[in-house]
Amino acid sequence: MHCVPGSKAWSGWCPASLGSQKVFGSQGVESAGRCFLARAPASPPSWLKWICVESCYETLEQVQGDQYSFFGLHRRSHGEGGLEFPWGPKPFAEVVTGPLLRNNRQTTDSSALEGSYVAVYFSAHWCPPCRSLTRVLVESYRKVKEMGQKFEIVFISADRSEESFTQYFSEMPWLAVPYTDEARRSRLNRLYGIQGIPTLILLDTEGHMITRQGRVEILNDPECRLFPWHPRPVLELSESNAVQLHEGPCLVLFVDAEEEGELEPAKELIQPIAEKIMAKYKAKEEETPLLFFVAGEDDMTDSLRDYTNLPEAAPLLTILDMSARAKYVKDVEEITPAVVEQFVSDFLGEKLKPEPI
Repeated sequence: MHCVPGSKAWSGWCPASLGSQKVFGSQGVESAGRCFLARAPASPPSWLKWICVESCYETLEQVQGDQYSFFGLHRRSHGEGGLEFPWGPKPFAEVVTGPLLRNNRQTTDSSALEGSYVAVYFSAHWCPPCRSLTRVLVESYRKVKEMGQKFEIVFISADRSEESFTQYFSEMPWLAVPYTDEARRSRLNRLYGIQGIPTLILLDTEGHMITRQGRVEILNDPECRLFPWHPRPVLELSESNAVQLHEGPCLVLFVDAEEEGELEPAKELIQPIAEKIMAKYKAKEEETPLLFFVAGEDDMTDSLRDYTNLPEAAPLLTILDMSARAKYVKDVEEITPAVVEQFVSDFLGEKLKPEPI
């Protein structure tokens, strides 16, 4: 990190793989000033030069292999001096530390969450899907409690006023970060990179993330039989989980919807590969870079084929990356476990050529 001579600017390096949207995306962009990314002639091929101007921000480049969060760009007015060094990801228990509210205005310390499964609920009264989810979530919360499980929900409000927060929170039997504690709410938003609501993050008893897709899990399991909702290696495409297609790259194996019994063999075909990928990245405490679906017995399948301009062939092995508007289609006569594994390996190794969606 160094100061650009003759200016109030700082420059440094960031991994090119992060991309400008992830480094200076919607989370914290208002506190990042004018930030630019450019590849300098002498720069390492996998790194980009960043420059942050019009401020006295402090930040940090990668040092000796330790990656620090670039969401750590703060104005001095944010937090105590705006520093909070170092700015790497912190555990949930540390970020949430402080008093939590009940809707009867009683408070409890965040240490009461220790040893419990926790759902971190980002929501707001002005958001219709949020209100719909809240009604379902109240019932799920009650059922899990009746099962004798140690489970708590922490509401992180995105309401536009304290009055709206109070009205909305009155419907919730769980805990909330006080609306007046904007700094803590912002830190929790940054911790999980929240870009839309409702979002329900599920954590295990040690504060590690189980899934970002708590909303989908709750809606798909109203009786809470699958609590604490660990991710399943392979999902059957449906209207309720189709939102996950936009979370990142997804392998989708299309099968003949008219042939009875095609779905289960398809799931069994790709499940070992999916489990292997999940285990590998869980061991590294990283999110799985690829989700796995089978599609064949839901109206969503036809919509997805139309949207991505895929042929009607079945079985059809694809990887879809909605955010990049890219698709990869494996053109083979027979889909075997070896074919799927090689397809996945080539994709993760960036050896495949994408087609536009």
